[in-house]
Amino acid sequence: MSDRGRPRTFDRTAALRRAMELFWAKGYGGTSIAELTTAMGINSPSLYAAFGSKEALFLEATEYYTQAEGTEIWAALDEAPTACQAIENFLRRTAKAYSQTDRPQGCLIALGALHEDSSSGAICTDLRRRRAQNLTTLRKRLERGVAEGELPADFDCDAVATFYATVQHGMSIQARDGASCPALMATVAGAMAAWQVLAGPDRA
Repeated sequence: MSDRGRPRTFDRTAALRRAMELFWAKGYGGTSIAELTTAMGINSPSLYAAFGSKEALFLEATEYYTQAEGTEIWAALDEAPTACQAIENFLRRTAKAYSQTDRPQGCLIALGALHEDSSSGAICTDLRRRRAQNLTTLRKRLERGVAEGELPADFDCDAVATFYATVQHGMSIQARDGASCPALMATVAGAMAAWQVLAGPDRA
């Protein structure tokens, strides 16, 4: 049977990854359809046929990012035997990942879109949800430290998780502005010095 008239096929996963990298580098609002089609190697009709819309493409790209990038950062929380070491490893791996030069710096989830007046409300809602999930992951690791007796019963897991999530978000911005891995590691050292105050000197 002749292939004449059939749509041009393409590697959907490879195209999605290229879209993810473009959104990662430029954000949702800063990325145009023309830039996406060029990066993905497809035309506009193929983009809309495969992904539905720019918004739907971004949402799928962020899910791909969550599954494919930075997984070693979050794995650090479960791998370490103590909450203190878990947080330090989490931040150290963040510094290394965010400052790599073979991909966009920083974090797509933190930097992809922040304001609904400059991007889709659905985009901002999805990114807020993902950031909230990350915060929950940090809090649960701290709660495990409390349950195991490493941390005191009155340890404020919510506040400390928020603090270290905020540190990570700040590292994302610094990395995007060109901060080197050693510079980000200095931030990690400062953040871990704060642990002695948060957890108590006898539990550092």
